[in-house]
Amino acid sequence: MVDQVAKGTAKGAAKRSTAKAGEPTPPAEASPRLPAGRHGLPREFITQNQRERIITAMVDTVAERGYNATTVAHITKAASVSRRTFYEHFADKEACFLAAYDMVADHIRASMRAAAESFGDWPQQVRAALATMLRFLSSEPELARLCMVEPVAAGGEIAARHRASMQGFVQILKAGRPEHSGSRPLPAATEETLVGGIVSLIVREISAGRTADLDQLLPDLVELILAPYLGNEEAERLARSDAAPTPES
Repeated sequence: MVDQVAKGTAKGAAKRSTAKAGEPTPPAEASPRLPAGRHGLPREFITQNQRERIITAMVDTVAERGYNATTVAHITKAASVSRRTFYEHFADKEACFLAAYDMVADHIRASMRAAAESFGDWPQQVRAALATMLRFLSSEPELARLCMVEPVAAGGEIAARHRASMQGFVQILKAGRPEHSGSRPLPAATEETLVGGIVSLIVREISAGRTADLDQLLPDLVELILAPYLGNEEAERLARSDAAPTPES
């Protein structure tokens, strides 16, 4: 019953977080509606099943309507649960969205970190981390919208959580400061500015319906990131190199 496949759910993102960097990720699994009446299933299973269905419904509904237009009624209808059941799991719509967002963001952050740690060379760490993020987003359009587009529109705590989640990438970039050979030190806000620019470009592509093509941005984004540290010429050379980097053993 619970092995019904449904691509593009937050639960699937969490399950994929157990896969090692570079390995194929398992498909997402959605929890189907439980049979009515007495079914003898443990209470813990029922509770988990309900929560997963609500989160999946949040992802699907937000992808269709956007966060601001989504209501608790939309979510409960999509999840086939009562309003009472929804509030047994979440205080409000925002709390439900944040639960879904955190699952996806945690997976992306962990995958980027694992990809970066496969390399000793900082420029390749940046490339590997960015490629991992773009590959995930391009393959999961609903989750891409959930974690990149909707937080900006939602504002408040959701937008703040999104900004905080981007700090993982900021730290990867800050590790490249020793690579800088220019006569003037890099401004303190260099990394935040670069990450903000990258996020804006990604949001633009998703909003324009080009999510599936996000991984094609990799060379441009790598060059954009590396240029302040390595100079324009070296950044272009590394970004446009046809040879795929090989992780260290």
